[in-house]
Amino acid sequence: MKKFLLAITFLFSLGTSAFAQSKFKKWSLEGSYGFNKPMGPLTQGYYSPTLNLGHVDFGIRYMFNNKYGIKGKAGFGSFSEAKDRSPEFNSNYVNVSFEGIVNLGRVLNFESFSKRLGLLGYFGPGFGYLKQDSRPIGDFDPDYVYSFNSGISLLFKVSNSIALTWNPSIIVNGRQRYTFDGNEFISPGRPEAPEIPYVHATGTWWTGTIGLNFYLGTAESHADWYIESDKYATKEELATQINGIKDMLKDSDGDGVPDYLDKEPNTPIGARVNSHGTTMDSDGDGTPDHMDNCPFVPGPASTNGCPVQEIKQEVDFFKKAINDGYVNVYFAFDSAKPLGYSIPAANYVANFLKKNPGVVIEIKGYADELGSENYNIKLSEKRAKTIYDLLISTGIDASKLTYKGYGEDTSVDKSSPDARQMARRTSFEVK
Repeated sequence: MKKFLLAITFLFSLGTSAFAQSKFKKWSLEGSYGFNKPMGPLTQGYYSPTLNLGHVDFGIRYMFNNKYGIKGKAGFGSFSEAKDRSPEFNSNYVNVSFEGIVNLGRVLNFESFSKRLGLLGYFGPGFGYLKQDSRPIGDFDPDYVYSFNSGISLLFKVSNSIALTWNPSIIVNGRQRYTFDGNEFISPGRPEAPEIPYVHATGTWWTGTIGLNFYLGTAESHADWYIESDKYATKEELATQINGIKDMLKDSDGDGVPDYLDKEPNTPIGARVNSHGTTMDSDGDGTPDHMDNCPFVPGPASTNGCPVQEIKQEVDFFKKAINDGYVNVYFAFDSAKPLGYSIPAANYVANFLKKNPGVVIEIKGYADELGSENYNIKLSEKRAKTIYDLLISTGIDASKLTYKGYGEDTSVDKSSPDARQMARRTSFEVK
C-alpha cells in the first residue's frame, strides 16, 4: 500500500509540472465516505445490513482531455453482521484499483441543460485482501484477491476547484477463498487446515459514498466541466450578433445597397447608383444620371447634361445607348423583383417613350447560367413581364411595348459572381 501511494504521489508531481499551462485542469484529488454491502457469498444464516456505514475511498485522477482519463483509487472498510438477525462477524478489507474514466456528462452534452451537473463512468482492474476475524479454519493470513471495479460518479459543481460527488460502484472479487463473513470455505467441502487452496471463486459487493473532488491546476476550469470553444452562445451573445447583422443591412440613403456594401452611403434620394452604391454618370459629362436629361450623351451642365443639338438627335442617341446595353434593370438571384438601385433605368425609358410616342420598344429578359434551361427561360420571361407591367403602370401604351424571355445570357463569364449578377437583367431594344 505504501508503494502504491508513493507511486501515485510521484506521478502527481510530474503531471503538475508538465501540464501546468493546460487550457483546463487535468488533475484531481478525491475522497468519499459511505456505505458498503457484501452481496455474496455469505455463510448460511449470516446476514449483513443493507446499508453498512464504514467505507472510505481515496483517489487521484488525471484527464487526457475533457472526455477520457485514468484514476488510481484505494478503498478501505469492513463488513459486519445485521444486528439481531445474524451471528457476529467482522471482515476488514482493502481494495486498490486502476480505472479508465469516461466523462459521460460531456459525451451526452449535459451542458445543453445544466453546467453544474456532471457524470463520470469508470471501469478497471484492482487487487486487495479480506481479513475475517471470525475465520474458524485454515491460516489467518489475509485472503488476497484480484477484482474488477465499475461504477459512476454523479457530480455537482460547487466552484471551479470543488465538486460534490455521489458514487455507487460494484466490485467483483476473483480467487476469493472464504465467504465474506469468513465462516465457510467457498468451494464445496471444507479442506483440512492448513492447506487452503487458492480457488478461483468470486465474491460480489457494492459501495455507495458521498465525497468531494478537489481540482488542481492553474487553469480556470477542470476537464470535467470544460466545453471546447463554448459552442452554446448566451442570449446576450446572440442578441449582439443579431444586432450586428441588422446594422449591416441598414440602407441609410435608400438606394437599395446596404451600408456595409455602399461605398457612397449618402447618395441623394432618387439617384441612380451602381451595385456599390456609387452615383452613376454614364456619359462622363460631370452631371450624375439622376440630374442628367441625357444620361448617355455628354453635354454641358447649362443644358442639364444634353448637347445643344440634343432635340434633333435624341432618338438616335437613345437608340444607340439602348442597343449598346447601357440601360438595364437588374435582379437578385432567382428573383423577378428589380433591385432598387436599377429601377431608374426603367423610369428613364418611360420618360423617353412619353416624349417620343412613335417609338416601339422590346423588353428582353435574361438569367444567369445557374438552373436548367427551361427554368431560366421562364425566369427571364417573368423578369421581362415585371418591367413590362412597370412601364404600363407609368402610363405607357401597351401597343408600344413587347417583352420576351431569352433565358441564359451566354455572353458573360460563368465563373465570375459579378458577371453572373450582370446577367440577371432586362435590357431594351428600340424597334
